[in-house]
Amino acid sequence: MDFWQQHGWLFLIGCAFFPRITTLFFSAASFGLLSILGWIFAPHFLVAFLATTYYWHSNPILVVIAWGFAFAGTGGEAKVADNRRRKWRG
Repeated sequence: MDFWQQHGWLFLIGCAFFPRITTLFFSAASFGLLSILGWIFAPHFLVAFLATTYYWHSNPILVVIAWGFAFAGTGGEAKVADNRRRKWRG
């Protein structure tokens, strides 16, 4: 299965910047317990895992980029949350 036969640029941008909303409304993946935990705690990693599972053989470059966004997005969110926490505490 090829990514571009199933999805387009808008879905790709949505997964990169809004992974929770995109996977909730537009993902055809079954949401088991592990997927729900990933969706709640680490949505970028969930997107990268699903990309690896479904598209590794047809689009390996896209999967590598998804993992890059997973590490950068999750780390970036943690940094922003830490800065906001410090700002509110004084």
